[in-house]
Amino acid sequence: MAGHLHEMIVFSEEFTLINSPAFYDCVVHLICTEGTGSFLYNDRRFSISKNDIAVISRPQRVSAIRADENFRCEYIAAPDKFLHNLLPVNNYSIQGCVSLFENPIIRVSEIDASRFRADLAAIRARIDNIDHRFYQELMGSVLLTMVYDLFDFHAKTNDNILTTDRVGYITSQFFTLIEGGRPKTQREVSHYAAQLHVTPKYLSDTIKRVTGSSVSTHINNAAKAIALAYLKDSTLSVSQIADEMNFSSLSYFSRFCVKHIGMSPVKFRTAGAGKS
Repeated sequence: MAGHLHEMIVFSEEFTLINSPAFYDCVVHLICTEGTGSFLYNDRRFSISKNDIAVISRPQRVSAIRADENFRCEYIAAPDKFLHNLLPVNNYSIQGCVSLFENPIIRVSEIDASRFRADLAAIRARIDNIDHRFYQELMGSVLLTMVYDLFDFHAKTNDNILTTDRVGYITSQFFTLIEGGRPKTQREVSHYAAQLHVTPKYLSDTIKRVTGSSVSTHINNAAKAIALAYLKDSTLSVSQIADEMNFSSLSYFSRFCVKHIGMSPVKFRTAGAGKS
């Protein structure tokens, strides 16, 4: 993740800037506190009014932002990769985020709106605590509280968060395979397409359209989480982990770690030992 974390977590009240290029690698978590506004997202117009929350995972897809003169809001923009790493793979996060990509608006009660604003205030209060020796963990904890509150709000009104049509079924089944740990040993798109009896192109197009991210991104994110869990457990050697995860060679596993974790498995373990 390029740049310093404290420079990438932003608190703002400027509604017209939610699609700023500075936020393209972020998720925007916004609450309307007064008035009415709207925006286009994925070519659909969404309206937002008092106590409505918007979770925008692809700010670059926002356009045509409008608001009346009474409109007020506040929001936190935080790096998508950092948020993703906070949550376990087998979580409401996967299907919840799919649903929020389709419809980013969550309508909440006055009580839940107050709770969410308290979450934003807690994050805002700690953004500049960069001298804290555990700054990333600190920010992770307050952001995670906000995210779980959002999932709670969303789940209250979305018992069935995916549609029952073919697209919804394929998407749901794909994430069931992901949640089941399949990426531990299977990381080819063709494997998932075969399991779902569709072509790799159909699966790729469907998942990209629904989530905004590629099939490979979801697979590799899940595999990354599994690899990290193994690397944090010193009972297995790096070579054993590579075998356990069905990598064809230790060098291939190392390249995977460099690409998706940001460092080699040996360097990751060395850095971890240095912190303890």
